[in-house]
Formats: sequence, C-alpha cells, structure tokens
Amino acid sequence: MSTPAVPPPPTRPTLNREYLATAALKLIDAEGLRKFSMRRLGAVLGVDPMAAYRHFADQEALFDGVAEVLFVEMDTDSLPWQAPWPELAAQYCRRLRDVLLQHPNAVSVFATRPVRSSASIDMGIRAVAKLQNAGLPPATALRILRCLREFTIGHALSVSILQAGAQSRSRKPDKGSPQYNLLAQAADETTPDDHFEPGLQAMLRGFQHS
Repeated sequence: MSTPAVPPPPTRPTLNREYLATAALKLIDAEGLRKFSMRRLGAVLGVDPMAAYRHFADQEALFDGVAEVLFVEMDTDSLPWQAPWPELAAQYCRRLRDVLLQHPNAVSVFATRPVRSSASIDMGIRAVAKLQNAGLPPATALRILRCLREFTIGHALSVSILQAGAQSRSRKPDKGSPQYNLLAQAADETTPDDHFEPGLQAMLRGFQHS
C-alpha cells in the first residue's frame, strides 16, 4: 500500500489541531473512511499513535476537525455577499457541493456533524442577517438556509456513493432488451448530478414566492 501524501509538518516542533485534521482529511481522501484510524494517522505522520489524542478527545472529535477543514476550504468570505440573497445562497450551495465532491470519501464526515467553529458560526449569523435585511424573519431565514444546506449535502452524498461504485451495481436493463423501459430510457438521458441545478433553482423560486 502506497503512503498517501500528507501536508508538510508545522514549523513548530509540536503537532497542532489544524495540521492533524488536515492530515486526517488527506488520509481519508487517499484510503477511504473505513480504513481510517488514529493509529493509521500516527503511522503515516511518523509520530506516536497516541499523539492525536493530545489534541482531540477521540476520533469523533478529530472528525469534527475534519469538517472544519472542509468548511475553511469553501472560503465563504469570498462569496458574493453584496448580491441579492438568492444569488448568494445559490453560490454557497454550488461551492459547498464542489468542495464536498472534491473529497467524496469525507462527505459523510461533513454530513453527520454540525460545524461549530467560530468562522462557521459567524457565517451563519451573517447569512441570517442577509435574509433578515431582505424582509425575512430570522427563524424563516434559518429554515431556508437549513433546507438548502441539507439538499446540497444530500446531493453530494448521493453522488459520492455512486462514485464509490454503487453505479456499477445498477440493474438497469440494456437498451434494446425486452426489459428496457421508460425509466431506463430516462436514466440513459441523464447523469447522476444533472438534477442539482434545477432542484436548487426550484427551491430558491419557491422560497421567494412562499
């Protein structure tokens, strides 16, 4: 088994949370989530297998850190915050999808935990305020943002599962066979991810007119 590439160590002589979480993400990218362990991370980094426990209480806490690394990768500060909120929301969803699909083995890590970093909380406050300034009550704004986030993460999770090999196990009948039906024809005329944009736009239109 080849050793996956990991980020260069920090200049300080001791490990830190950000470096360990980034290295864990690289390892998950390279080998998959099922093969990941704190011991394997220590081996790849060439450190004591228990070293990560000095910074994270357990593996789940480390995965919280991985989710934070994915959030940082989205660079939400560079989103079009001056644009109308539906455009801002659409760009956020597209960026979230793109980042997650760059790390298909880690989508479930992001999907199964809230990101509690100060940067994520600040962005959430900023997003709710954006919708509030457009006339939406804060609770309504949060419901909209949750719907959009869950739609995007669910889409990325579905696509990542297909990328992992589920599509190869499809029982769709071959074209020209007696079993080839309208559903199979429709499947042949689509791709696993071409419904994201129409779904996103339909949700945004619905929210604007509800």
